[in-house]
Amino acid sequence: MPRTIWNGAISFGLVTVPIHVLGATENHSIQFHQYHLADMGRVRVRKVCELEDREVTQSEIGKGYEYARDQVVAITDEDLGSLPLPTAKAIEISGFLPLESIDPIRIGEGYYLAPDGQVAAKPYKLLVKALGRSSKVAVARYAWSGRERLGLVRVRGDVLVLHAMRWPDEIRSPQELLPPPVEVTDEEIEGALALMESMSRDDLEGEEFRDTYTDALAEIIEAKREDKPLPSAPEPEAPGQVLDLMAALAESVSKAKASRGEDADVHELPRKKTAAKKQASSKAATKKQPAKKTASKKTAGRRPRSA
Repeated sequence: MPRTIWNGAISFGLVTVPIHVLGATENHSIQFHQYHLADMGRVRVRKVCELEDREVTQSEIGKGYEYARDQVVAITDEDLGSLPLPTAKAIEISGFLPLESIDPIRIGEGYYLAPDGQVAAKPYKLLVKALGRSSKVAVARYAWSGRERLGLVRVRGDVLVLHAMRWPDEIRSPQELLPPPVEVTDEEIEGALALMESMSRDDLEGEEFRDTYTDALAEIIEAKREDKPLPSAPEPEAPGQVLDLMAALAESVSKAKASRGEDADVHELPRKKTAAKKQASSKAATKKQPAKKTASKKTAGRRPRSA
């Protein structure tokens, strides 16, 4: 059972739902500590007071805001708990909208919201059912960790999930990252769509969605622990320069189908119109060529007109 991160309530109009906030995700990556390489002694971070030049305990540490160079304003947890904000003790729902209307770049970490006791069970289930039937998500405001945040509340199964959201001014503009102006043909777009179709899936299950980095790191640790040779790393393929985009798309579709055990033979992707026009004009020139020769012979046999 994950630990409770925050206690409060969901405010939905005049309806209040007491809840616990719990982490919805967990980290399975391998963690490292810092060691002194000479003797492998553990290197730790100690908290030292600059004025007294001594290590202080956690009970002696508090929050403070540097108002000026020689003036620090101490802020306690009680001060933060008594902020003059309705969101200081409640997740206040401000409105509802379709999930598709929210840019995913604004959606962050997820948390489970659990009902706090029997009294909260009915209004909690009411909000779950109403959200599910509406096919919308709720946008809420709440205050955690010294700042007010924007959040998204949605349904996952029969449980409410709160996602932290970034404020609009926290999203950087991508305008300076845009590539130089280029033209993309309809045939190239259709080729990309064909590749997307060959790579489409129904879920995120399978070997290609496993954390292979952590597995490889565990192999290295085990090999070093037993003084065995380190596993050899495969040579990464050097990215080649794409000269013929349509040919690259066709080959990619073939490889994608082969990797899924499907027939690797693919329908010929649409060719560029320019290439088709050149080929058509070449054929037409070949057909007309004999006629040109005949005409040239007739012309050669004519006598020049007298002046």
